[in-house]
Amino acid sequence: MKKAKMNTVDPSTEIKTYAPEASDVFLAGTFNDWNPASIRMEREPDGSWIAKLKLAPGQHEYKFFVDGCWCCDPGGSESAEVPAGYVQNAFGTLNRIIHVSD
Repeated sequence: MKKAKMNTVDPSTEIKTYAPEASDVFLAGTFNDWNPASIRMEREPDGSWIAKLKLAPGQHEYKFFVDGCWCCDPGGSESAEVPAGYVQNAFGTLNRIIHVSD
């Protein structure tokens, strides 16, 4: 009889944002076909929101869906420049990026 291989560490990627005034924050990206309702983030006591996901290695793009509105940075504004950690999308706005290593 083969022994089942036990994985004692549950590798996950943590994505967090700060939106203390938000009622609902969802996470959408290339990892869930940009579905704005499939990953509800959990509110932390300090007003931040967190989601823990198992993501495949590689680069993933994402945005937040905060109280029915798409944004990269709740409470921030999008500028014409593309800062580090962001990419421009086909709609002329920005997406955030995360790199997951092997």
